[in-house]
Amino acid sequence: MSTVRIDDNIKKEVVPILDDLGLSLSEAINIFLHQIKLNNGIPFSIKRKGIIELNDGYGSYVCEYGHLHDYSKMNLDEISKDIDERTFDNVEDLTKALEEES
Repeated sequence: MSTVRIDDNIKKEVVPILDDLGLSLSEAINIFLHQIKLNNGIPFSIKRKGIIELNDGYGSYVCEYGHLHDYSKMNLDEISKDIDERTFDNVEDLTKALEEES
């Protein structure tokens, strides 16, 4: 038997959610530990705050300011034939050039 220290504030927020799911805090912790075993590591990615990738296959992301950069709506084939010859020093310059062409 082990003892786990849990921050009281997070516990107060999480217990009602777990109750709605029909799980105790102990059961949730055991599920988490089993997932660590099954995944041979933490079962989700741990990242610093900042960019959140959307895994949409287009490179879309939410930046550290909360803005959605949704590249799924861009026709990259159309754009690329116009800009293949040009280079850009940063994303802002590329974005500005793309907006000017729209």
